[in-house]
This record gives sequence, C-alpha cells and structure tokens, in this order.
Amino acid sequence: MPERPDFIDKQYAFAAHIRDPEHRAAPAGIEDRRMAIYRELFFNNLSQLLGSTFPVLRKLLADGDWQRLVRQFMARHKASTPYFLEIPQEFIRFLQDEYELADADPPFLLELAHYEWTELALSVSEASDDRDAVDADGDLLDGVPVKSRLAWAFAYRFPVHRISATFQPREPGEQPTFLVVYRRADDELGFMELNPVSARLLELITDNGPHRAGRELVTMLGEEIGYPDRDALLGHGAAAMQEMRAAGILLGTARRA
Repeated sequence: MPERPDFIDKQYAFAAHIRDPEHRAAPAGIEDRRMAIYRELFFNNLSQLLGSTFPVLRKLLADGDWQRLVRQFMARHKASTPYFLEIPQEFIRFLQDEYELADADPPFLLELAHYEWTELALSVSEASDDRDAVDADGDLLDGVPVKSRLAWAFAYRFPVHRISATFQPREPGEQPTFLVVYRRADDELGFMELNPVSARLLELITDNGPHRAGRELVTMLGEEIGYPDRDALLGHGAAAMQEMRAAGILLGTARRA
C-alpha cells in the first residue's frame, strides 16, 4: 500500500487543531499568529450559525457556557453531512447522543434546541402536499381528514414554546406539552399547542391507514378515553379539526375516487 502523502497528514493535523486547539497541536512550521486567524474564523462562524438557529438558547446561556458548548460540539462530534444548513441538525444529534448536561445547563436544553431547530428544518423542507387530492371544504366528520405533510407534531416534557429569560422551569410539566409546528401554503410558519385529547386525535388522523372518516376517528378516541357523551365529543372533535384546518395543519378531506 503506498505511503500517504505528507500534505494529507498536515491537513488532518490542521483540522484537528482547529476543532480542538487546547488538546491537539498545530501542524509544525506554521506561525501561531496565522493559525489564530483560522481558529477564530472557524469557531466564530460556527457559533454565529448555531446562535442564529437557536436564538433563545443562545440568549439564556452565559457567553462562557455557550462557547464551551460550541467548542465541545466542534471537538467531539463527527458530522455526517457536508451541507451548511444541516449543521444545526448535527448539533441536535450531538446534544442527544453525546453531550452530558453541565451544572450550568438548563434541564430543558435539548428540548428547547429541538423546538428551535424545527423552524429551520420546516422552512427548508422539500416536502409538499397534493392539494388536488383534497377537498379543502370537505366535511371533517363525514369525510376522511387529511393532515399536511408540513405539519409536524411533537410532545415535550417542558413547555418549550414559553421558555424565555423570565420563564425557565427547572422541572418538567405534570403532563407533556403537545405542539404542532406547521408551514402554511404561503410558507409562513406557525405553531399550535394541543391538549392531550386533541393531540391523540391528530395522531389518529396521521396514522389513518384504513381511511376512516373523522366521525369514526372521534368515536374511537371516545372509546379510548372513556368519554361518556358521544354527541358532545363529536362536537368537540369537529371544532378541534376545524381549528386545525383553519391553521393549515389539516388540509381538508380526501377526495373520493
């Protein structure tokens, strides 16, 4: 096997030093003043990219804690993508799989970061809806409700959409926080908080392989939760689905072939 060229070794050493200058030596023969330019350039660019993607998290962390977090991401995580816009998703993977919370970190760090990341991910998503297959004004109880592919539902332990400089819970809520982040037809982003019952209804609509009508889905939900008044629940279900349609989470009902 041929010997690896010397310049490749220097490239690896250069990259390793840029990522972790405290523990990895710079390549021999390069003036430190010049290396410092690259160290600052790479770190500052990454810090600015992540700070713009996770603005609330960045604001809540002290400068030193933020810099420590970014540096650990640079030093320890091996990204699997060359695309700049996918670096924030790599950051989420780092927080989820490799990072251990420090004493100064808020307990909601990962969930807040994930919630903020969804805005970028949804804004650049190439998913689209087949609106020709949907009756936008269809009856949501009698027809088969259709969820937008650009409506993403999540359950968080913390109320991440409310976290700010003046609200930083130290313990999870008594029940999960159910949020739907969605992109409307005009590409505007929004979110809606659901209660556990409406969240379950949306889940049934999403997983509706047998193409059940909305009335049947609401009835199934009532049986699951033991709701005694079927007619009242149908009314609540219809109102919840109508609210989701008005937001753009539901597109309408499936057109009959």
